[in-house]
Amino acid sequence: MEHVRTSAVLTLAGARAALDAALAHAQTNDLRMNVAIVDTGGALLSFARMDGAFANSGPIAIDKARTSVGFGGAPTADLYTALAGEDAVIRGIANRPGVAAFGGAVPIRVDGQLVGAIGASGGSAEEDAQVAAAGADAVGA
Repeated sequence: MEHVRTSAVLTLAGARAALDAALAHAQTNDLRMNVAIVDTGGALLSFARMDGAFANSGPIAIDKARTSVGFGGAPTADLYTALAGEDAVIRGIANRPGVAAFGGAVPIRVDGQLVGAIGASGGSAEEDAQVAAAGADAVGA
């Protein structure tokens, strides 16, 4: 059937597995993070703010996750790198509400299929990306 396609859907259980793994990674590395998991439409499935994490980083974690799925499942760090040579484009994208084109979110894929994304915020871009990757790995493995 050329008018529809079958796709995998990230469940609440999958989102919670990603969240738990990300939080465990953050805890092990003495980080205080906000972590958000979204489905392929950018709808929030799960969110947590660790004790001591910056409250204002919460919406940033959500924006990072939504940016990753909204740009085809690209890690947000890769998006920034891809646009770095395009000053006008990066300025335009950076000014769009809800777009976070800097490190800290990665796609969640199962059998190569995009099912969502996880964003983290509260540390450096590299720390955020590592926390997000730990969560994504818990579902995609």
